[in-house]
This record gives sequence, structure tokens and C-alpha cells, in this order.
Amino acid sequence: MAEKALKTSVFAWEGTDKKGTRIKGELSGQNPALVKAHLRKQGINPTKVRKKSTSLLSKGKKIKPMDIALFTRQMATMMKAGVPLLQSFDIIGEGFDNPNMRKLVDEVKQEVAAGNSFAASLRKKPEYFDDLYCNLVESGEQSGALETLLDRIATYKEKTEQLKAKIKKAMNYPIAVIVVAVIVSAILLIKVVPQFQSVFANFGAELPAFTLMVIGLSEMLQEWWFIVLLVMFSAAFAFKEAHKRSEKFRNWVDRTVLKLPIVGDILYKSAIARFARTLSTTFAAGVPLVDALDSVSGATGNVVFRNATNKVKSDVSTGMQLNFSMRTTGVFPTMAVQMTAIGEESGALDEMLGKVATFYEEEVDNKVDGLTALMEPMIMAVLGVLVGGLIIAMYLPIFQLGSVVG
Repeated sequence: MAEKALKTSVFAWEGTDKKGTRIKGELSGQNPALVKAHLRKQGINPTKVRKKSTSLLSKGKKIKPMDIALFTRQMATMMKAGVPLLQSFDIIGEGFDNPNMRKLVDEVKQEVAAGNSFAASLRKKPEYFDDLYCNLVESGEQSGALETLLDRIATYKEKTEQLKAKIKKAMNYPIAVIVVAVIVSAILLIKVVPQFQSVFANFGAELPAFTLMVIGLSEMLQEWWFIVLLVMFSAAFAFKEAHKRSEKFRNWVDRTVLKLPIVGDILYKSAIARFARTLSTTFAAGVPLVDALDSVSGATGNVVFRNATNKVKSDVSTGMQLNFSMRTTGVFPTMAVQMTAIGEESGALDEMLGKVATFYEEEVDNKVDGLTALMEPMIMAVLGVLVGGLIIAMYLPIFQLGSVVG
């Protein structure tokens, strides 16, 4: 077993070159002395070398899935270029601005330097590298095609994260409409309506029912706004906790969201895309179909597809064709089933599944763009109805008074 690698850090340095010109930069090293020695070899006279400090904001920066995707893509590039594994870690780690990501890459490097395989080193960081990722890396190491597998994993991670980003974009618009509508309505009811109410008090005439309803709502909100706010936050917290702790509740939410108009169709197609992309990647890596389906069931992100995938796995293990089993579930669209059948007959299942994934990813993209275009006028319409309704309720008594005077 190799000796454990020393921890490297990023050092900021200042110095002068052979012409006496002042220059500065950053360099990875194990300690300031080694960094200075390296600079002298390059003909630089170092005047100051210090460990690069990290701000509290950057120190707490989380490692995002796209950071892992970028790490994978860079590792694939380094492997293809013939750069040794340990040196690849140094080069890639130095390129990350996020100190937590640099630390993660360094820790993986130390595990590999200590004699562990790349896959075994990654398994020690399950919060960043899931079983599917580690299994594919292990397949690459055993087959001697690590660079090819890393390239496929990188593509898989990039496509998956792009798909997730599109789904978030689709979900954020309806939420934005609701939040903006609630905030605007609350401001009008708490701040504007009371001003009109004091004017109406001098009218001495009976107010319209619509105006009385709005005034009543305003009075309730002025008195109980804190309770209303507390109830809203409590409901959001209860939903989050129930979703985290109760599997039945999660399953109910998964089934319900697929039935929602517009958004449900986007989520359905994204689940198909994830199913096809994951199965294509694992099958292309040489993972047996039954084992590949095991990885796929957890990657679809919805209980309906998870159950369908588990049924397909059970059917395939008894000798049934993949496309026939997919058809019997009643979950997968005809196009996906037919493309799978063509892939099985031609012996190019991974390629056909990749095309299915690409098709549905583009469908999701188009649907999200359509939803975005639809939501912009909808936001204006909802706010117009709310604000316009409140203004009409306030001016209605004035109009009536005008007609009486006239």
C-alpha cells in the first residue's frame, strides 16, 4: 500500500521575475517552502507566499451536483489525455473556486494514493457519489475503459442536472405567481383599504356588499396578520416534514403531481427521460439488464415509475422482453416502448434508449418554454384581477355617491 499523500493547499504568492518585474499568482502545494522552491525553479524570486484565505461565505458554499458533473467531465478529459490519475486530481482540484470542492477532490486523491481503487475512494463519500456513479466507475476500472465510462457518467450527470433545472424553472413560475399575488393583495388590504375606510365612515350611506366584504377582509388581516403568517409557515413546514418522514405521503404527492395540468405532463416526460438516460448509460457500461434496472428504479424520481421499473425488472428476470414488460405496465408511452423494441431487435438498446432520452428531454425543454411564455401574461392577468378587484371595491361607493348627487 502506497504512503498516504500529504494534503495540498492553494497558496497566493508574490515575487519578481528575472527582469525585476513584480508578478503574483496562485499555486497548489503541500507547504510554503515547496511552493517557494517550485517558483525558484521557474526563475521567480518569491517575496511573499501565504495560504489562500477563504471567506466565511465561500467556506460555507455547498457542493452542488453540477460541481460533481464538472469534476467527472474534467476527469474524463484528463484520462483521455493520458494524465496520471493522482496528477489529474491536483490539476482539477486547483481549478475549483469552491474550497469545499477542492477539499473533496483532495480527500479522494489521498484515498487513491493510499492504495484504494478510484471506485472504493468515491464510495467513502456517498453524499456526493451515489451507488450508480460508483458502480459505473468500478465497471470502468475493471474493464480498463475508465475514461470512456467517466465520459458517459459526465454526460449522464450533465443531462440529468439540466433536466432538473428545467423542472425547477417550470415549478418556480406558478409559485412566483402565487407569492406575488399574495404579497400585493396583503399590502393593499393592510395599507390602502384602511385609508378608504376612513373616507367611507363619513358617507352615512350603506356600502355595497363587495366593498363590505373587502373591508371585512382588511380588518381581519390587520388584526390577525401574524396568525395568518404563522399558519402559512406552519403549513409549509408540516408539508416538508411529512414529505421527509412519511413514505405514504411522498407516494401520494408523486401520484398527484402527475395529474396536474401542464406541470404534470412536464414531470411525466422528465421521468421518462431519466428512465431512458439512466438505463442507456448503465447498459452501455456493460451492466446486466436486471442490475441496470435496479439502478434505474431509484433514478426516475417518482413512485409511479419506480413501481413500474421494479415490475419490469421482475418480468425481465423471468425471461420477458424489456419492451413487452414496459408495455404491460401501462406507464410508458408507445414511442418509448417501440424504440426499445427496435433497440432489442437490432442489438443497439443503449443507443435507442439514448435517443428516447434526448427526445423527451427536448419535449420537456419545449414544454417549459411554452409554460414560461404562458405564465408571463398569466401573472399580469392574475395581478390585474386582484388589484383591479380591490380598486373597484373601494371606488364603487364613490361612483354610487356620484350618481346619487347627479
